[in-house]
Amino acid sequence: MAEKRKRKRQGVKKTSTSKKILLTLLGILLAIILVVVGVGAKMYHDVKSTANDAYEKVDRKESTTQKRQVKLSEQEPFSILLLGVDTGALGRTEQGRSDTMMVATVNPSTDESLLVSLPRDTYTEIVGHNTQDKMNHAYAFGGAAMSMDTVEKLLDIPINHYITINMQGIESLVDAVGRVEVNNPFEFTYEGTTFPKGKQELDGDLALKYSRMRYDDPNGDYGRQERQRQIITGVAKKVLSTQGLTNYQSILTTMGENVKTDLSFDDMRTLMEDYRGAFGHIKSDQMKGEGFMQDGVSYQRIDPTELKRVQDELKTQLK
Repeated sequence: MAEKRKRKRQGVKKTSTSKKILLTLLGILLAIILVVVGVGAKMYHDVKSTANDAYEKVDRKESTTQKRQVKLSEQEPFSILLLGVDTGALGRTEQGRSDTMMVATVNPSTDESLLVSLPRDTYTEIVGHNTQDKMNHAYAFGGAAMSMDTVEKLLDIPINHYITINMQGIESLVDAVGRVEVNNPFEFTYEGTTFPKGKQELDGDLALKYSRMRYDDPNGDYGRQERQRQIITGVAKKVLSTQGLTNYQSILTTMGENVKTDLSFDDMRTLMEDYRGAFGHIKSDQMKGEGFMQDGVSYQRIDPTELKRVQDELKTQLK
């Protein structure tokens, strides 16, 4: 096994928030699996059933860099695209776009993971659609497969797996675990609801509204991403608590209805058994762009230097 590299790298911070995001998305299922061993066969069966419900194979025709399937059983490093999609939220019924886009790399040889947030409005080629558009439109045009192909070409790394959770799932998850606590940095009003500055507890409906506002945020989409992280962190805390175990059936039902992934139940078990060290050292990064207008539409343009910085960091993590 390769010698473990130093974990401290310039420009990338280790954060407990990013760890909880990944543990939640990979993770509410996996966290319960950790406890199942000592709890009983019924919970194990319920978790496996939910994992099977969430499993959805992806049919990719346009992959530009992935030559073969990564072998988790051989503890190879891998990447995963995390998508928060707006299907099912606020009355939406169409497939929707990916409001949140993150790429995670997981390397068991170095016991490191990296979570990179991507600006959803990044102006780029939509692979398989023969157009240049906002990156998050790839999901609306072609689902997880087109999103994976598009992000893969932009970042010049293989995207091995995906997880999607729709915004309705966030609302339902909060209701399943009870209210979650957030710390609002400034007062704002969104869709008739005022959120005061400071700590407060939110139910599912309020949590969804809290996580969606961006136009009144001085940090725009980056500020919204931070509020989404707060919600996910709050859910993770509840899931990993005794209360979460008490409500595990409601949590599993919500996960089965709102999460899709091409990771099988056996893949998830392998991750918890052989990749656990990498989940203990998770760093976060943010690919940043510059806003511009084109034909009355706002986009984010990624400077070539910034793009190469992110590409190189991700490639290093996958070695």
